[in-house]
Amino acid sequence: MTVYQYCTPEWLEESARRYEADPRFQKEFAGITPKPTKYIFRVKAEPTWGIDKDFLFGAVVEHGKLLKLGFFNEEEAKKEVNFILSATPQEWKRLLRKQTKFISVVMLKKVTMEYGDFAGLLKIAPHGDAFVDALTQVTLQFPDEMSADELERYKAHLNEFREKLGV
Repeated sequence: MTVYQYCTPEWLEESARRYEADPRFQKEFAGITPKPTKYIFRVKAEPTWGIDKDFLFGAVVEHGKLLKLGFFNEEEAKKEVNFILSATPQEWKRLLRKQTKFISVVMLKKVTMEYGDFAGLLKIAPHGDAFVDALTQVTLQFPDEMSADELERYKAHLNEFREKLGV
């Protein structure tokens, strides 16, 4: 079984592949994305996790079809975006490990909305856990679960792909 490291292109690429292969995701989001809808998730910097500056990743979905799942720089993220949600990596981990529910973390402001219409977010919030399911079809490893050597390789990988992608 392949293990994917959190917040890496490999994780997002495999998650996108599995999303596209599973019709339930397209069906789940078809009604709430009649036009291209862009969701951005900010992972706040956490140096102990090897995340020296914020990450922005997100999805663009239209009629349930995933048009993009990847990393964005600040400028790309803010262009034609519907929502930007922000949290610490530890909070995203709890959500991706399904220890919390999307609607709960939003209402408790553990995940905060940086941009977007809160009423609009509440309309799509019941579908948030389905999006979490789409991102967790693979086995994820988080930086706090890595050995010291793994964490050093992870940090080097982050720096390399961030520079390459301009994120």
